[in-house]
Amino acid sequence: MSNKGTIQILHNELDITNKYSHILNRTNYRFDFYTDPESLVIPFSINQVSKAMIEAKTKGVKFRLISSITKDNASFFKQPFLKNVEIRHLEGIKGNFAVSDKEYISISDRISSSNKRLKVERKKTQLSKIIFKHAIYSNVLEDVQQHQHIFENLWITSRPLDYRTREIDEGIDCIETIAIRNSTEITKRIKKSIELSTEIKICFQPGGLAFLYNKFTDSYKRFLDGYKKGENRGIRCITNISKDNEKLITLLMDKGVQIRHTKNLTPLSFSVYNNEFQATAEKMENGKMIKNLLVSTEPIYIAHYNSIFDQLWDKSIDAKDRIYDIEEGVDLADIEVIPRSGRSRLLYLKLVKNAKEEILFIFPTSSAFIRQEKLGAIPLAIEAAKTRSVKVRILVPYTEEVEERIQSSLELKVQKPVYSADIDFRYTEKTPGSKATILVVDRNASLVMELRDDSKTTFDEAIGLSTYSNSKAGVLSYVAIFEKLWNQIELYQQVKEANERLKLHDKMQQEFINVAAHELRTPIQPILSTIGLLSSTSQAMITREELNDSLSMITRNATRLKQLSEDILDVTKIESQTLALKKEIYDLNLVISSSIDEYKRNPTIKYNNKIQLDYFPFDYKLYVEVDKARIAQVVFNLLTNATKFTIEGRIIVKIELDQKSRKEEAVISVKDSGKGIDQEVFPRLFEKFASKSFQGTGLGLFISRSIVEAHDGRIWALNNNKLFEGMQGATFFFTLPIVNSKIDRLS
Repeated sequence: MSNKGTIQILHNELDITNKYSHILNRTNYRFDFYTDPESLVIPFSINQVSKAMIEAKTKGVKFRLISSITKDNASFFKQPFLKNVEIRHLEGIKGNFAVSDKEYISISDRISSSNKRLKVERKKTQLSKIIFKHAIYSNVLEDVQQHQHIFENLWITSRPLDYRTREIDEGIDCIETIAIRNSTEITKRIKKSIELSTEIKICFQPGGLAFLYNKFTDSYKRFLDGYKKGENRGIRCITNISKDNEKLITLLMDKGVQIRHTKNLTPLSFSVYNNEFQATAEKMENGKMIKNLLVSTEPIYIAHYNSIFDQLWDKSIDAKDRIYDIEEGVDLADIEVIPRSGRSRLLYLKLVKNAKEEILFIFPTSSAFIRQEKLGAIPLAIEAAKTRSVKVRILVPYTEEVEERIQSSLELKVQKPVYSADIDFRYTEKTPGSKATILVVDRNASLVMELRDDSKTTFDEAIGLSTYSNSKAGVLSYVAIFEKLWNQIELYQQVKEANERLKLHDKMQQEFINVAAHELRTPIQPILSTIGLLSSTSQAMITREELNDSLSMITRNATRLKQLSEDILDVTKIESQTLALKKEIYDLNLVISSSIDEYKRNPTIKYNNKIQLDYFPFDYKLYVEVDKARIAQVVFNLLTNATKFTIEGRIIVKIELDQKSRKEEAVISVKDSGKGIDQEVFPRLFEKFASKSFQGTGLGLFISRSIVEAHDGRIWALNNNKLFEGMQGATFFFTLPIVNSKIDRLS
């Protein structure tokens, strides 16, 4: 609630003069003037007012005056009657008011046309030339306190008379932008700026603080003493605080400097004073004296760097908090919110380009990947993988265009990436609401780029806010998210592949059951039929030749049944890892030749006269430690396969030495001129039930692989290239380690 008081609007010169004198007479301890240059002399030019001022001074009233001091009116402030008035300068003053401890008056006046330019020698007799327009008077407490507050703020902002007078005497009034390259002149200019200012803003690289402390301690001390007395607004400083400079920072704070920490310092170290801007690009390491100083009194520069300083100040961290973090050993991270996509784009490419060990990408949409591939981020990552062995992993939703671009970017050949050791990618499901691209580099820095509009074709149009961080906890959180997604996709793929394998296994198992049933029926039916025929026919009616044919047929089919049961038993032993080998040392040439002979003598084999079987032993004896029966079983299976798929032509069995292997190995090959290996069966050729026909169970090659590997050998197959091999069909190879060779040349 306001106190009772009066507010008056005065239009008469005499009333205004009387009221002004009345305020002075009632003042107990303070009276403050605020006046523009054109009205500066009015209060001091009226006898009645001047007399009241003299009487107030005798009572101990303190007078303060704020005005604009220029070259034209500077001499006025040296008048004797202003001796006990504290005067300050403020640029651009408009209006007039005076406020005491109880009342205030605001005067509007105009000057006759012949006296618009005031002269300091104006005499009191010229008062008739001055015409008051009107005035507002109030002794309402709230009004008085408001104007007192306004005056105090203006007083702090303004500069002392002697500072302003020196500026005028030294010609600093003129606007200039210069480079000072003399150390002595640089020191003088900085000291003068400190002395003439009411507020100092400093944004320096860490080395600059030592420079200021070493060279200008006395000047800053005087300035900070004035700050403690309320004569100026003090010194505010922004820098990068670390363990190396925390003691100096503490020392400066103890002296009264206000300091904040940021990592986002400008390339220039700069200071802003009332009417001057100073900057240098030198690092000022170890507090060394600078050799170049840019100085400008241009208002545009001053306003611009004032704005930069204020923005940095608002976003920076209080020095006390920063020092506390250093002492506590807290992770000193840099987190920056980037509103402009242009800045995000430059930082994004820089992070990818400078990666040393690892780059992780998470793309929310296929369009995000395509935009950033066009931008150059993906090519930069691939280049890092190629030239610096940086590991690159990418998570992106699948589309055909993404697949094509990845295939093209990674230079795929035969569906296998050239740089697969360094670059890998996995396809994710497109998740509704996913709105950010995440980049993690070397597990030290992350950049999260929000997706503003996915329909846009360029990075700058599509990206909104971005957040950069080198906070260990934050970055590792994104790494954990990436790894979780990566592993989930791998697990999903494994489950999917397992399901596919299970389906394939079920299919092959069903096919095996069908084949096995067929294989069982095939020999059993003739056996039963023959036995039935023999039983129903009298012995006298059967010739010896017919009896021999029947017995041969029964033997052949019984052998087939035995072979089938042995194969099934072998598979059981292999899967239970109980397949036992009885190894002895043999000449490999004899092992293979005897295996071929056994194959030819096998009663289940109907030898095809249209097929020529050739064997080429090695020129020397090759001794191997093997289970002869099991190796014969491998040869039997390979020859059975070759015969099954060759209607006519040639089968070649050959022994050679493996010239490329580090260890001495013999390579046994079985080449046929048949129709070759079906491409659908090829990937699972040596697995169980790998067969597309009802001729055989599909267990032979699985058993052969297990036998060969149990002998520390390898087995594989290729379709022949007719152009280079001379015959179509397929070739199966298996190797056996040699115990000793070249003992005796074959005759």
